[in-house]
Amino acid sequence: MRIKLFLLLCGLSSAALAADQRPADLQPLPPPPAMDTSADDAPDSDPEVTIKKETEQTVEEYRVGGRLYMIKVTPKIGKPYYLVDDRGDGKFARQESLDSGLRVPRWVIHRF
Repeated sequence: MRIKLFLLLCGLSSAALAADQRPADLQPLPPPPAMDTSADDAPDSDPEVTIKKETEQTVEEYRVGGRLYMIKVTPKIGKPYYLVDDRGDGKFARQESLDSGLRVPRWVIHRF
């Protein structure tokens, strides 16, 4: 008797789950708006690199959106080093390599 009651309840619950519970007046969602990729505040995807070869060293300047953010200096004798503007204030700090070991995510939220 319990097995028959259990099977009856399982059949009724599966029928209830299969019933369509959506309202009759549903409308399809409109398509999402197209993204405007020509905006001026959109970050450039590739940096601009300017290479200046001098007698004693080679200087590579890296810019994004026209703003200089890193300089790589490769002397004829010795290891290359980098001058990096970490804060965006135009003050460059020397680094022997670009791997500092610290991995902090940095995103541009808004530009003024």
